[in-house]
Amino acid sequence: MAQCHRNHAASKTTTHFRLWNSLSASSFRRIIFDAVSCGGSSRHRHNGDDLSTAASTESSTSAKQQRLEEDERPTEKLSDLLNIAERETEADAKKKEETLSELKQVVKELRGEDLTTRQIAAARVRFLAKEDSEVRGSLAMLGAIQPLVGMLDLEEDTHSQIASLYALLNLGIGNDANKAAIVKVGAVHKMLKLIESREGPDSSVCEAIVANFLGLSALDSNKPIIGSSGAIPFLVRTLQNLYDEKSSSSSSHVKQDALRALFNLTIFQANVSFVLETDLVAFLVNAIGDMEVSERVLSILGNLVSSPEGRKCISAVRDAIPVLVDVLHWVDSPGCQEKASYILMIMAHKAYGDRQTMIEAGIASSLLELTLLGTPLAQKRASRILGCLRIDKGKQVSGANVSAPICASSSSFNGGGKEECLVEEEDGATGMSEEKKAVNQLVQQSLQNNMMKIVKRANLRQDFVPSQHFAALTSTSTSKSLPF
Repeated sequence: MAQCHRNHAASKTTTHFRLWNSLSASSFRRIIFDAVSCGGSSRHRHNGDDLSTAASTESSTSAKQQRLEEDERPTEKLSDLLNIAERETEADAKKKEETLSELKQVVKELRGEDLTTRQIAAARVRFLAKEDSEVRGSLAMLGAIQPLVGMLDLEEDTHSQIASLYALLNLGIGNDANKAAIVKVGAVHKMLKLIESREGPDSSVCEAIVANFLGLSALDSNKPIIGSSGAIPFLVRTLQNLYDEKSSSSSSHVKQDALRALFNLTIFQANVSFVLETDLVAFLVNAIGDMEVSERVLSILGNLVSSPEGRKCISAVRDAIPVLVDVLHWVDSPGCQEKASYILMIMAHKAYGDRQTMIEAGIASSLLELTLLGTPLAQKRASRILGCLRIDKGKQVSGANVSAPICASSSSFNGGGKEECLVEEEDGATGMSEEKKAVNQLVQQSLQNNMMKIVKRANLRQDFVPSQHFAALTSTSTSKSLPF
């Protein structure tokens, strides 16, 4: 029995020893490795989590700080801009206050008694108002216009008068309210009185007055006042005197100002009668050809021709229509061509006698050339004139039938005056006589001769055949309206 117990114990011990050996050999190492690995990895994981949390916290803190800094930057910039704007506003306000004080002082000196001080103040107004539109308005509101106009009454003080005139001129630049105020206080009549008060007024005074009339006449409400005041005869006399004298750069400038002032005044139709009381129309017609003034001269005639009296006066001037017809050939001056064609278009539209004179002056060939070589506006006006030239009552002539040689040829066959080449008898005869056939042949020959001249001048091919082109120009213009 005891022996069996010892055997059992020995067997159990042997079994445990084998298990231990097996564990120590293989499993034990694995168990120890796993335990160590799990513990180490657990600690490593916890340490990594701590580092990650710290990094994220630090990153979040720096991001918030950056956002706060970025939010503060626009505020600082806006504050800087506001400070700069405030400083600029203060500087501008200070500058405006100083300027206003200066203007008040200048106006005070204009109202003083000392003539030298007033002259210096007028020169100062001229300088201050030359470039600054706000200063012009401020000076007028402070009352500078009245004392300046009053200085025109100073006798034998040419320097003060000239200073006052140019100060008034600059106050009116681009300011309609000032222009109206200057005329309202009687400046125009004082200027004319200044000229009439002495024999042979100073040329500098005349130049300044002409410049003022130019500026003041640009305002529509001033046109009737200046026109009825006697300014137009003064401007006409000034022009004539300048042409009688030797030309200079100064006189050329005054000449242009006088013509521009007359153009402004003749826009108002009631002033045409004052113009016709002078010999301006004859002077203007004779001035055509002076390329320095021709375009302005034609512009004034264009204003005058709009009234029946003006058309009659232009027609009465010797060689007026031939001179205007000659302008149609000025290919190097398209502006003059357009204005001359406008004048002739109005006259041809309104008066039969003027149409006859135009045909006698050989306008047909000029019109045909203009419809080929002129500007679009000149071409349309030339076409209108061709539409106004008639032979039979209610029947338009073609471009060929108004050529210069037609009248002479028709007269030779009919044995009558030149009117027979324009208007036939109203007896209703419809048949074509032998004489008419002969006239038509001469017409065709005249057309060919005229076209050869036009083609040569235009440097076109010599075999150029424009028959359909000219037929369209002359046969389709049936309206007498004047839209151009």
